[in-house]
Amino acid sequence: MEALEYFLPTVWFVFLALFLFLYVMLDGFDLGVGILSLTASSEERRGILMTSLGNVWDANETWLVIMGGALFGAFPIAYATILSALYIPLVLMLLGLIFRAVAFEFREHAEISCFG
Repeated sequence: MEALEYFLPTVWFVFLALFLFLYVMLDGFDLGVGILSLTASSEERRGILMTSLGNVWDANETWLVIMGGALFGAFPIAYATILSALYIPLVLMLLGLIFRAVAFEFREHAEISCFG
């Protein structure tokens, strides 16, 4: 039993690192396509770029939720410390993710193009 207590924090830390790595790698695709869509030469190309995100962009944020839940379950003191110290930046990040999701949905249903 002592061996399990010794290695369990390390195992959870590896899981948390994996969840963060997956989020960074998969969300990098979303952010890259978003930046490329600003430089697209036509509305058709911009539409193709944004359509490529349609099925995957919201699944990437799932890694953040899993990471938060795992951090809360495995290291509650660290979770409380991090959340209280970084409350405002985390709320701003959450609002940014929400506005990005709303922008994707509104763009899909828009009838008039804002980009010419």
